[in-house]
Amino acid sequence: MHFFTKISFSVIALVCITVMSVAAMPAPDSAYVTDKASFTVKVNDLTFDYSIMSLFLMPSEEITIEIPVTDKPCSFDITALADTIAMSGDMHWQWTAPEQSGLYQLNIVCREHSDTTTVNIFVLIPYGQMNGEYLNGYHIGRYPKALYKGLPTYKPPPGFVEITEENAETRLTPHFRLKQFACKQNNGYPKYVVLRELLLIKLEVILQALNEKGYRCGTFNILSGYRTPQYNKTIGNVKYSRHQWGDAADIFIDENPKDDMMDDLNKDGKINWKDAAVMYDIIDDMSGKKIFERLIGGLARYKRTGDHGPFVHVDVRGYRARWGY
Repeated sequence: MHFFTKISFSVIALVCITVMSVAAMPAPDSAYVTDKASFTVKVNDLTFDYSIMSLFLMPSEEITIEIPVTDKPCSFDITALADTIAMSGDMHWQWTAPEQSGLYQLNIVCREHSDTTTVNIFVLIPYGQMNGEYLNGYHIGRYPKALYKGLPTYKPPPGFVEITEENAETRLTPHFRLKQFACKQNNGYPKYVVLRELLLIKLEVILQALNEKGYRCGTFNILSGYRTPQYNKTIGNVKYSRHQWGDAADIFIDENPKDDMMDDLNKDGKINWKDAAVMYDIIDDMSGKKIFERLIGGLARYKRTGDHGPFVHVDVRGYRARWGY
């Protein structure tokens, strides 16, 4: 049985956070709406205003949660699993992840606006629990020993998100689900992935921009999200592909019709690299804007082959990179 603690106080607001280990219910992926909350949440140095967001934490990891004050009055209540949350100042809290890996849900509710931000917190299975190249029978492979250009972002990941039949449909953000990022290698459940929060935010920002330009889509078809080093080696990809570190995605618009193929975005009656170029140009134009400052990374367009249609690669590697046709 889980025991909950409720904290009430009076400053500018009263906040309620509920934590429970449940999976979010699925919802349709059809028409696009931005689906943002009326308030902003800051967790450590990550700021977001989506109605749904996901975090990936190690067991017992501590985070700082903040609700930045705005000119819109809002009151909240706080309820959490006993001993997992503590107030550390006005509108600041410390939350400690459980020791047990799994999915925990945190809801932040603004009473005046009947507004909720749901934070799905995935407590990772530590990298150290791998048995050779395997984690619970799932073939991960081996990460490169040498760091690419000495960059710390190429260290092995601290841990893995476990995907099960029960949590595969969990929404990570308003428009993307956990199952979309699973590696394509042939395995049943459980599966394991590595994901970074900034990739999720970048995909949401790009999706909104494309919709605003008239390319209506409720989500992207993700041709490739996370790749295990084993799978990456099998398909002959480059040794240091960012897909292995969970901050890269190969994406395309697949709405009309839904056929696992890029849509005819430039309306020339053909499906080719020029459709990927439409997406590429819109994303590249955003690169110098403030919203992209923390989302800097790779961008590439790929042409159609016998195995797949045209697509665009995006990542948040931390430095600018461009390539492709």
